[in-house]
Amino acid sequence: MEEYKIKTKVVGVDISNELTTYAIVDIRGNIIAEESFLTCGYSDVNNFVTALSDKIVNLVEANGGYETIRSIGVSSPSASSVSGCIENAANLPWKGIVPLSAMLRDRIGLAVGLSNDAHVSALGEYTFGCAHGMKNFIILSLGVGIGSCFFTAGDDHIGHNGYAGEFGHTCVVKNGRACGCGHTGCLESYVGAAGIINTAKELMAESEAPTIMRNLEKLSPRTIKECCDQGDEMAIEVYRRTGEMLGLGLANYASLVDPEAIILTGGISHAGKWLLDPTCKSFEEHVFGNLRGKVKMLVSKLEDRERDVLGASALAWSVPEYSLFK
Repeated sequence: MEEYKIKTKVVGVDISNELTTYAIVDIRGNIIAEESFLTCGYSDVNNFVTALSDKIVNLVEANGGYETIRSIGVSSPSASSVSGCIENAANLPWKGIVPLSAMLRDRIGLAVGLSNDAHVSALGEYTFGCAHGMKNFIILSLGVGIGSCFFTAGDDHIGHNGYAGEFGHTCVVKNGRACGCGHTGCLESYVGAAGIINTAKELMAESEAPTIMRNLEKLSPRTIKECCDQGDEMAIEVYRRTGEMLGLGLANYASLVDPEAIILTGGISHAGKWLLDPTCKSFEEHVFGNLRGKVKMLVSKLEDRERDVLGASALAWSVPEYSLFK
């Protein structure tokens, strides 16, 4: 009988709209090596997968070789853990259905797990962040897109097709703004990065009141937040309206799933009190009465890419082991 050698490392991959980060992570959650490259530099998904495969192989060979790697976990927008595909991503360069899990497995020869970025982010927060020890909570990712995942009784709810938690594509305004998903009035079109910028543009068009935002070289959620820090009333109103809409949406969400906490992640969550105060106010005004004052609103303490890479690594450990190189 031959002794079975346990592999002690996995590869975690986080695909975002702008950047793809990949890392080797050990069994204790330590990041051994990490690199990244531009997602948007590859308009053809086949070229992207080839580049990602080559980069992973090079990183693995430079840090112990294939014999130490058990599997690969991948986080991506619009991904389904049920199909192993990225399906009709609104904000990625590739359209249609992309069988990413199978493509990577064929090229690299290791087991590959793929899941929606919000679900992977939740897994990272649950394993390594402020959701550790919680059984029922919502993770909300605020960035270019708006994603979510909720845990109930200690397990994430994936849904029949793997797309549970598409909070950003719930309708909040009938016949409202156009959304990248093809519908109108989605929450993402008001609370996502482009939505916040559009709110700022609308306010500046409605009023001739002075605002620092008119002089910005680049209008973005971050630069609008910086205007808020300088006391710019119109910029503060941008985030007040954003928080009001977000709080209303979260109140509906919480009224359905009764979470212990809602944990905000992603770049827009760094807007601090300018977003949080109106969000909490709106949330408490609209949530089911028996939950009022009982749901914690938290901001993740983990750095976004670190959490998502670690979440992808946790996903990798859950995939049945497979290798062409045994």
